Amino acid sequence: MPVQIKEVAFVQFSVTDLPKARAFYEQAIGLKPTLTYEAEPGSAWIEYDIGATTLAISNMFPPSGKGGACLTFEVPDVDAALAALKPFGVTTTFGPMDTPGCRLAGIADPDGNQLALHKRKA
Repeated sequence: MPVQIKEVAFVQFSVTDLPKARAFYEQAIGLKPTLTYEAEPGSAWIEYDIGATTLAISNMFPPSGKGGACLTFEVPDVDAALAALKPFGVTTTFGPMDTPGCRLAGIADPDGNQLALHKRKA
């Protein structure tokens, strides 16, 4: 019998510089922390609830540096979101581009974790 997945519990990104990552996710992206856990001095886990999903960032584990995973944010306007991120030094890693179902652009956090901005088409 296969595993029964009910929902995505959380997505976790490992980061090397927690203050820099927090500034990116809280100031540039605009997320509000919903849980902060300090395992030991200088080592923490921070969660951000986004709809029914949670993003966690932590410096408790080393980043893989290999990519592969991508967290995608639904936004009202991909191009406007890219313009709002520009003052924070955020650059695009791909796009913006149109597909049959969406407009999409890639960005990265300060540790190179892949993020995307997504707008579903009607």
